[in-house]
Amino acid sequence: MIPGWKFLHPQWLWLLLVIPAVLAFHFFYLRKRQPTLRFSSLTGFSNVPNSCRTKLKDLPVILRSLVIAALIVALARPQSSSSSQNITTEGIDIVMALDISASMLAEDLKPNRIEAAKKVARDFIDQRPNDRIGLVVFSGESFTQCPMTTDHAVLKNLLLGIQSGMLADGTALGEGLATAVNRIRNSTAKSKVIILLTDGVNNIGAIAPETAGDIAQAFGIRVYTIGVGTEGMAPYPVQTPLGTQYQYMPVQIDEAVLQKIAGSTGGKYFRATSSGQLKTIYQDIDKLEKTRIDVTEFRHRSEEYYPIALVAIGLLCLEYFLRQTLFRTLP
Repeated sequence: MIPGWKFLHPQWLWLLLVIPAVLAFHFFYLRKRQPTLRFSSLTGFSNVPNSCRTKLKDLPVILRSLVIAALIVALARPQSSSSSQNITTEGIDIVMALDISASMLAEDLKPNRIEAAKKVARDFIDQRPNDRIGLVVFSGESFTQCPMTTDHAVLKNLLLGIQSGMLADGTALGEGLATAVNRIRNSTAKSKVIILLTDGVNNIGAIAPETAGDIAQAFGIRVYTIGVGTEGMAPYPVQTPLGTQYQYMPVQIDEAVLQKIAGSTGGKYFRATSSGQLKTIYQDIDKLEKTRIDVTEFRHRSEEYYPIALVAIGLLCLEYFLRQTLFRTLP
């Protein structure tokens, strides 16, 4: 049948199996029962041409079979349908603030902290196709790497280009958060979120982390904070004349400040001591911040049996006309 058609009463289609049986009955049984006249020789008839009526003697039966087939299909009520969707998305605005200080090169997360953070951030972006997402980086100072955008391909390319050493070294945690707040504070989205990831303690900058947290709270921005780094000591690569050497340095994360910022803004604090934990944390944040999508689907069905019924009537009229004219004398 025609692709896209559906039948309201498909059980009628089983009757189509009767048509081959009727044709077989006509061609193999009724023909044998027709009267015949035997001649000792057909020499005298060799030059007699077959008439058009003789050649088309089975046409009425074929037309009648087509009429029956068309009527059966019409009784099955073929229908075509078309559908459309009206999708309303209510995305949220997110700014990721990423620490890119030299300590993020520590290799307690594989391959190192900053690369592990970039990988899970990229996966997080892929899970949020309807959200505007921006990116802020900070170390001794802060910088907007990408304003909030729905062009996630551009965002991921800019994320890929982040390297430690792009900015002056240090951990300006307060300024990094303040820059993120400034990027999202004028958003008209119902939900505004900052994901702040760091591995250290605020040691530079004019804005204290607590002050930046209070500003975020005042603008109704929810802040999720993530402390990255193992417990105790972590291997840190150091370039020497003999090549890269590793020194074990203590992991210092100001968890109290991060917890306070998250708690005061309605967010949550997470601690990631491995790449697997960091991935799980981003998945948990993705579940906490869901996007509402309203989908209204419209379906329209059209009856397709009208033209088939008209074809059946046309074939029936043709068959009746032929029987009353060209094949009138045939049995």
